[in-house]
Amino acid sequence: MDKRSETRAFLKSRRDKITPEQAGLPVYGQWRVPGLRRSEVAMLAGVSVEYYTRLERGNLGGASDSVLDALAQALRLDDTEREHLYALSRAGNAGRTRVQRRGKKAAVRPSVLRIIEGLNDQPAYVRNYRMDILAANPLAPALRGVRAGAGQHLPVRLPRSAGHPALPRVGTRGPRRSGSAAR
Repeated sequence: MDKRSETRAFLKSRRDKITPEQAGLPVYGQWRVPGLRRSEVAMLAGVSVEYYTRLERGNLGGASDSVLDALAQALRLDDTEREHLYALSRAGNAGRTRVQRRGKKAAVRPSVLRIIEGLNDQPAYVRNYRMDILAANPLAPALRGVRAGAGQHLPVRLPRSAGHPALPRVGTRGPRRSGSAAR
């Protein structure tokens, strides 16, 4: 079995093992595939459906460690399975030269630290562009998925309810004015 087929079989089998109820997702309608849908795994991992589909088709080449970690967390992989996923990724990256970038060590300015430490009555945390938690106040663990301490990755979770006030309705131009004709 080649690495692409092995990757495909591995990710699909792990996706089939988890039910939506185990993942904390609502179940809509009668028809369901065994386990989670690709879109549900993508949402839990914080990646696009297209990207996850590409990964599940065996194209792990170029997947970052943070993506693999998020995928392992979404699929609830144990340590052995996680190592296998990383081994598949390394095999997918064989022959590719990856440029190692030396990034600046992420640092939070002292003024920002003083602000979040001064927020005694509400949780607060600071993230970088990769959604890594750089600093958090003692109340931050009250937020789902946030643990106090630096270096933790927090995937973005958007509200999914169509009636949620934070989401604009698609295809609307705002409230209609009385007396105006529809065009």
